[in-house]
Amino acid sequence: MILVNLEGKEKLRYKEFLIAIPDISQKMLSSTLKQLEADHFLIRVAHAEIPPRVEYSLTEMGKSLMPVLQMMIGWSQVHFEEVTK
Repeated sequence: MILVNLEGKEKLRYKEFLIAIPDISQKMLSSTLKQLEADHFLIRVAHAEIPPRVEYSLTEMGKSLMPVLQMMIGWSQVHFEEVTK
């Protein structure tokens, strides 16, 4: 969900992810963002200002994954009934 929400956007802030993915806890969002950054799918930019501002964007590797994710989303929509039985 994090990567899909970033697709087509230059950057998103932490709060914007919380709004876009309402069922995610702050702890899960933080840990997932850290893992995606460690896996080189996201770039995290912390701006030295008050209040602190942190922005996330897709790396080239993250952008290259998006067609695969879109295909998986399409497949899951077609086979939703079968998968959820």
